[in-house]
Amino acid sequence: MERKLTKIGNSLGVTFPIELLNRLGLQQGDNVSVEEQGDTIVIRKSEKVQLPKGISSDFFDLLDKNMKEYDETLKKLVER
Repeated sequence: MERKLTKIGNSLGVTFPIELLNRLGLQQGDNVSVEEQGDTIVIRKSEKVQLPKGISSDFFDLLDKNMKEYDETLKKLVER
């Protein structure tokens, strides 16, 4: 599927056909995560995760930051 970048305010955006969004279960207002993988952009629906009792969201923010920072190192450890 090819789409054109469109000016939205001071940014650029991409629109998607409603049929595709329906198949993926996405609708206006949903959060998505955008990931850069080389010259590829991966867009995924964000899943709301219920936090376990007693664990703050700050912990998961820090965990996410470290997972991204050490992604390559962790992958190499798995390969060992």
